Amino acid sequence: MINLSANIVNVFDGTISYGTITIENARIHQINLNGAERVGERYILPGLVDSHVHIESSMLTPAQFARLAVVHGTVGTVSDPHEIANVLGVRGVEFMIEDGKRVPFKFCFGAPSCVPATTFETAGAEISLKDIAYLFSFKKVGYLAEMMNFPGVLNDAPLVLEKIALAHAYNKPVDGHAPGLRGAAAKKYISAGIETDHECFTKAEALEKLKLGMKILIREGSAAKNFEELIPLAEDYYADMMFCSDDKHPDNLVEGHINQLIKRAIKKGIDKFKVLRMATINPILHYRMGIGLLREGDWADFIVVDSLEEFNIEETYINGEKVAEKGVTFIENLQSKEINNFNCEPITASQLKIELPERVNQMRVIEVIDGQLITNELLVKPKVENGFVVSDLDNDVLKIVVLNRYKTSAPSIAFIKNYGLKEGAIASSVGHDSHNIIAVGVDDVSIAEAINLIIREKGGVSAVSNTKKGVLGLPVAGLMSSADGYMVAESYTTIDKFVKEQLKSSLNSPFMSLSFMALLVIPSLKLSDLGLFDGEKFEFVDLFLNE
Repeated sequence: MINLSANIVNVFDGTISYGTITIENARIHQINLNGAERVGERYILPGLVDSHVHIESSMLTPAQFARLAVVHGTVGTVSDPHEIANVLGVRGVEFMIEDGKRVPFKFCFGAPSCVPATTFETAGAEISLKDIAYLFSFKKVGYLAEMMNFPGVLNDAPLVLEKIALAHAYNKPVDGHAPGLRGAAAKKYISAGIETDHECFTKAEALEKLKLGMKILIREGSAAKNFEELIPLAEDYYADMMFCSDDKHPDNLVEGHINQLIKRAIKKGIDKFKVLRMATINPILHYRMGIGLLREGDWADFIVVDSLEEFNIEETYINGEKVAEKGVTFIENLQSKEINNFNCEPITASQLKIELPERVNQMRVIEVIDGQLITNELLVKPKVENGFVVSDLDNDVLKIVVLNRYKTSAPSIAFIKNYGLKEGAIASSVGHDSHNIIAVGVDDVSIAEAINLIIREKGGVSAVSNTKKGVLGLPVAGLMSSADGYMVAESYTTIDKFVKEQLKSSLNSPFMSLSFMALLVIPSLKLSDLGLFDGEKFEFVDLFLNE
């Protein structure tokens, strides 16, 4: 039996009382309130939840992710294993579930709804309707993961509607993914039974969806950052909003998690109980997670903070076990088995040459928007040397390549603006959603070398300059490392710094941004291993335009 005394925060009724909680057999046995809030005393409140995250994007296995997350007061996540599912199918989802069971942390995994995400790219696996039904039989699978195929919903595609109906039959929530969807299209998407969206990047879009009955997740990840735009809505719509990171690299996870969003929201003047509800009650009740909410009989999942203003996490408890204290994790450093699907051969620089067709004076170029997943399409005059189109450093238009990692095939080549590289290249096997190899660089030799470093490691992120090169291997599905999470974060910080300081990338998160340049379900222009893709028309387009 454990007794803890502090200011006890009741998020349900918005009250704070000094008292003592008694923990017995992993649950809160009793709460005794002894009077009013005491100034200078610590606060006990429910643990924090990330309402939508791809664990794989942290480059850490679930067991390693948990070690870092609990330090920041996170006791559970709503985790979409869509990334590993695209590489390894059901076997990948089973890996995530089993790995997560090894540590004291509350993962709620989703059954991926869109594997492969589209038919316009090459994935490593497929998850069928039957597979989804099988995954729903797992206790740790609590929802149908984001329905990215919004055109399928809008066009009444039978298989898409069957997946949604299956989730409803199993009484599982259905997550959404509808960037920019407005008006009648948004209404139809929501009326199909899709309950959440984490892709809103304007206040107007989020407000419209809230009024249509959808729950909106405020996303603040390593690349996509929507907090500043959406947080004003929390004052009036907190009951239907949550916080999420979606995709968070290991260095950012070391710095903080949902706790950072709570601090920022409170400093902006949003009522603290509204903010705390978004970080605790809302995701736990919506996804029916087995996480306690600081009531008698609940699982003893809670945090201790110094104050509700500073919100520094002092202790984290899961099932009554202290799993972190003052920045130190107590979760065991566990390594995991390495499963993968990586079968391509090294390439040469000559394979990356691209001839300029006759009577062409324009080409389509992907424009990166820092801090967003959406891109723009630009029409640009190609730079040509000896009949071949090359990177144009003066105008920051660089070559981008996607290479099928599941079999040896010809690379897909296009051009991208706003990366800022002045030399060398970077590459990654984290390329949403199919996770083929994606690279950007100033010259073909550097691009080929960066890609071949990834192939040698059977997954990872790499960077090459004129004088040095580096790679962080990700041998678990080409997406994750099971090494100590803090060491992985340190290695990632080193290579990220190299890209920014020596290669001169101007992006806040160059590798995370790169990973989304193959994400076809986010408009406007992206690149898959099969070609240049218009995410608004949902069709391939030519790189070059005739006069």
